[in-house]
Amino acid sequence: MKKILTLIVLCVAAIGYSQDKEVTYTAEGNLVKATYYYEDGSISTQGYFNDKKLTGEWTRFDKEGNKVQIANYKDGKKVGKWFVWNDDSLREINYDNNAIVDVNLWKHEAKLASNK
Repeated sequence: MKKILTLIVLCVAAIGYSQDKEVTYTAEGNLVKATYYYEDGSISTQGYFNDKKLTGEWTRFDKEGNKVQIANYKDGKKVGKWFVWNDDSLREINYDNNAIVDVNLWKHEAKLASNK
């Protein structure tokens, strides 16, 4: 009972501190572009829906406006390459039908080869 009460209190607190700025929805052809915001009005996440399912590219930003994640969906399922940035690395995650196929980790000290 104590755990349930704690969970309810946490849910109410989360709702109470939810974002002040409403989500915006914009029609773009047969897709709906959704934009979510931080409390300060800066963009948190942008992406598309098709028939109420996540589709296409979704981009998440930190509060300074830097990209922290690029994700791809098809019919609500994780597909293709996802990129997740943090302070010291880039993680490339490959999905197929909601399942992780492989993960590559790129560190800042990695050398970049080029073919000029």
